Parts: sequence; C-alpha cells; structure tokens
Amino acid sequence: MHKASRITLATEIKFNDPLPKAVDVVIIGGGVIGVFTALNLAEAGKRVLLCEKGRIAAEQSSRNWGWIRQQGRDESELPIAMESVKLWKNIDQTLQGKCGIKNTGVAYLATKPSELADFEQWVETARKHGLHSEMLTPAQIKDGFSGKAADHWVGGVRTPSDCKGEPWQAVPAVAEYVHSFGATLIENCAVRCLELQAGHVTGVVTEMGTVACEQVLLAGGAWSRLFLGAHGVNIPQLSVLATAAQTAPLPDFAKTNCVDEELAIRRRDDGGYTLALADRHVFPIGRDGFASLKHWLPETKRIWNHTAFILAAPKGFPDAWSTPRSWSAHEVTPFEHMRVLEPPVAVDVVERMQSRFTKRFSSFGQPEITDSWSGMIDAMPDYVPIVDAVTQLPGLMLATGMSGHGFGIGPGFGRVIARRLLGLMDEHDLNRFRFSRFTDGSVLQPGPSL
Repeated sequence: MHKASRITLATEIKFNDPLPKAVDVVIIGGGVIGVFTALNLAEAGKRVLLCEKGRIAAEQSSRNWGWIRQQGRDESELPIAMESVKLWKNIDQTLQGKCGIKNTGVAYLATKPSELADFEQWVETARKHGLHSEMLTPAQIKDGFSGKAADHWVGGVRTPSDCKGEPWQAVPAVAEYVHSFGATLIENCAVRCLELQAGHVTGVVTEMGTVACEQVLLAGGAWSRLFLGAHGVNIPQLSVLATAAQTAPLPDFAKTNCVDEELAIRRRDDGGYTLALADRHVFPIGRDGFASLKHWLPETKRIWNHTAFILAAPKGFPDAWSTPRSWSAHEVTPFEHMRVLEPPVAVDVVERMQSRFTKRFSSFGQPEITDSWSGMIDAMPDYVPIVDAVTQLPGLMLATGMSGHGFGIGPGFGRVIARRLLGLMDEHDLNRFRFSRFTDGSVLQPGPSL
C-alpha cells in the first residue's frame, strides 16, 4: 500500500541554519511562493532568510492537486502561468526529475452542451496569448481515457502543454537547491512581528531572535491576514478547506489531468490517482468572514450551493474565534501554537469521490483509498492574489491569496516578486494584483474559481 507523502509536523526538520543578525530580505513562509522568491533573490546575490513556522511546504503547497496549468487562468494571470510552466520544467531538469514534472496536459470536460461555449471562449483567449488549446469531442475524450470511461461527457477542452508535479517532493527539492546558493532557511521558526522605525520596516522578530533587514516578503498563505491584522492592515482574505484523496495503484488509463463539474483526477508517480471534488469546499466561519462580508457578498450567491459551512473555525486555526489578534514581540504567537494546519477529513467527502470515480470508470470498480488529507486555501473574493507592496508598512511586500493556484503558478510569481524586491522593471502587467483594488472604489471582477 502506498502512503501519500504529504508534509506534516511529524516530518523531519531539514533546514535549521543559525539565525543571522542581518540580511537583505526576510521571507515569511516556506511555501511555493516563498521558496521560488528566495531562489531568484539568492541567484541575484542577495542575502536571504526564509523563515517557516512549521515545515517547508507543509500546508497547501504539499496538499494541492499537483496541477501546473495555464488552462482556465484569469487572463491577467495567464502570461505568468505560461512562464511558470517553462520554469517548472527547467528546475525539474536541473534537479534531475526530483519535482516529478511531466507534460500531461489538462482537460476540462462538460456533461452539458451549455458549458461548451465557455470552453470555446477560453480557446480564443489562449490563442490571443500564443497558447494552444483545443476543443475535444466525446470520441477524443474516450480515447484520452484509453476507452475505459463511460459515455459521460458531451465535449471538453484541453491544453496539451499543461503539466503535473508531485507537490510534497517538488517544493522541498527546490528549497534544497535554494539552500545550495547560500540562502538561510529555518524551519520551526515563526516570525512573530515586524520591527519598525518611523513606520518603516527595519527587521523582524522571530521566536529565535531579531534579524535586521531592508525588505520583508509576507507569503504566509492562510496565515497572512492574521499577521497583517496584528499590524493594523486588513485584507479580505478567507481560508477555505479542500480535501483530496489517493487511490491504490490502478492501470495507467488517463492520458491527461482532467476535471468535470464534480470530480478531478491526476495520475500519480506511485501508480495511483489523486482525486478531488470540484464542486465542494468547506468554509469554517470565524471573525474574518464577517469582517470581509462586503467584499465577498457578490460571490456568495454563486458559491452558496457548493459550499459547506462549519459554524466555528477549529481551535488554533487562523480565523478561530479564540485565536488572538494581537500580541507582543515577546509572547508565544498563534503561529507557534499551530505550526502546521492539519484540517480534519470528512469521511462522506472521500466516499463521494469513490462513487463518482466508479460512475465514470466502472470497469475498475470502486477504487481503494489509501490516504486522504485536507488543506486550507487562501482565497480572495476575486480569485486572484495580492502581489504588491504594502504602502502602510514601507519595506513590506505581500504575496498571498493565491486561491488554490499557487503550486502551478509559483515559479512565475517568485520571479515577479523577486524583480520587485530587486528594484527591476515589471515584465508583466500586475495591475490586476494590486493591493489597493479593495480600497480604491474598484468594482471587483471575479476570475475563474477553479
């Protein structure tokens, strides 16, 4: 039986460098965004400290579907997603395949003819950016499943250049490469707060001591809002719980990563498949949900039928009612009390994955589930991240709210962020990702939620 190798608090600490007295840039958060930003900065010769409160990639960066896709991206994200595919392939080649990157393509499948118009519109959007995507007929879909699928779909769309990776091995492998460039990486080291002089960032206070620096990047995923809030800065980011499962080894019948209105599947390197529900997320209710309601209200009607609610976020979670919202630099913080978010898995969700898989691929019978896990997605009300300087705290840059897209697009945004920190010109139009869109009167334009 194969066991999913996601990263947990029980995972051995790999990075335990001595805490430096001063660096050029401190990165808060050891997920895919923080790690790839550190790589670009270290390659540029900057002194970098990356602090991770738990383990590198232990949260959503090792708990996602493992897709590296351009298909279906918000159009403003698409150029960065296209660059990310190339960067993932390059780093995987450099690391001799340790990231598990494979060019499998991604397919969106439809059971209703009405959905095909949206797919055709996507093909036109892709063409504008020089990306090849193609419509699929029912016969092509059946061939893509080696003839093993039921006649379940009326059509689809596929982007052949999309890829997959193995999240729990990919991000730590890149972190080791970053370490080889001389960057300082420390696990089990929470950053408690920023050090400020005259309102400007001059360093950070960690649980191990203080580090002076010129710039800080906050890439804390589901924890970013809590950290910022302690400094008087608010963002409408919420945390949404999503679950995935791993099957026992099955025949290699699926030639591409795919998703329809209900189920997503990805072939794994261990011979099984990663399964996830495409139509169900769980939102644990806490203070942030009420505080952000005005930003989320337009989306509420659309997502209501696909969202299950937990009346209170679990104890210790970023938005739990009992989680402190402020603390001193000398206090143990919520980041230390909850080093790794390990949300519970609902049995009925996993059973639903099994039954949906069996309905589509009945010749295999009901798949054996060898493991399942959940993670917290840092979501913004328009489903695109904030990647911008925090003007209220000069010296702080924010990269959060990846809304479930972070693993695939991490290398591209790591390059974007590093260029900003290095004072170089932007290579992409980043206006869509500006911090001020939530305060300047702009009408939010939601992007794709998948």
